[in-house]
Amino acid sequence: MEHFTPAKVSKHLNPRNIVLIVAAVVAIVLLVDSVFIVGQAERAVITRFGRYVGTRFPGLQFKLPFIERNYIVNVSAVQVEHFGFRTTGGGAMRVRHLGEATMLTGDLNIVEVEWIVQYRVADARAWTFNVMDRIQTIRDISRSAVNELVGDRMIMDVMVRERSVIESEAQTIMSERFAMYGLGIEVITVELQNVGPPQGVQHAFEDVNIAQQDMERLINDGMRVFNETIPRARGEAEQIVLVAQGYAAERVNRALGDVARFNAVLDEYLLAPAVTRRRLYYETMEEIFMNMEGTVLVDHNLRNFLPLLNIDGQ
Repeated sequence: MEHFTPAKVSKHLNPRNIVLIVAAVVAIVLLVDSVFIVGQAERAVITRFGRYVGTRFPGLQFKLPFIERNYIVNVSAVQVEHFGFRTTGGGAMRVRHLGEATMLTGDLNIVEVEWIVQYRVADARAWTFNVMDRIQTIRDISRSAVNELVGDRMIMDVMVRERSVIESEAQTIMSERFAMYGLGIEVITVELQNVGPPQGVQHAFEDVNIAQQDMERLINDGMRVFNETIPRARGEAEQIVLVAQGYAAERVNRALGDVARFNAVLDEYLLAPAVTRRRLYYETMEEIFMNMEGTVLVDHNLRNFLPLLNIDGQ
């Protein structure tokens, strides 16, 4: 076995070898510090002496060693913030945070609201530089928006009728305020979780909710009966009006016909009074005796009884 003596070591570590070793170490360090990989779901923000110079996309990338620095930002992952509760143990345990959940409604009732906000980084540069405490800013803006919307509504609206409206408006308000602060994120959804009164008055609110539902059911039943009865009554009224109008038109037309017939007879009478009187007399007698059976004619002095056996044609 060969033993290295100081003479032998000094022989191998001559100035030329030392320079080569130092150069190799420097080259390795420079290579390690200048080459990096950006994943498919990521963007790399590059700074030179602390100043932004560009954003790199997925793949093998290079930067100037020591004077440039890269910040990797995931722009595809959906991040979630919980309000009013936290989950531990992989979501198996749920811990409530009443300080975040307790709010005052527009009708001065206390309600506990739990919600989540899902968002994604849309601008890697803004996300990296514009806001120092990004997560706390997101939480403050989200709590402000939900408190504002809950404070403008009655408690039953918050709990039942306008949950989806609150979610939609909260997403809009948060998106506008995040853009104003330049966070560089996109709000994907805002979802209300558990919404209800404090535990001490839960049963009373359940009774109120049941009464509210009964009231709405009775109102709906009344509206159903109204919608069934009123149109039918209106239809019957319109039918009666139409029948009356038809009867009135018939009577008017009949009266006009009688007037026209009378005027025609009057014209004939004025031309030949005697003939017209005789014709009217015959027509009247014909109408009188047309449907009579066993007719007996008696003169006006009651002197003669004249049975006319065949006056009806038998």
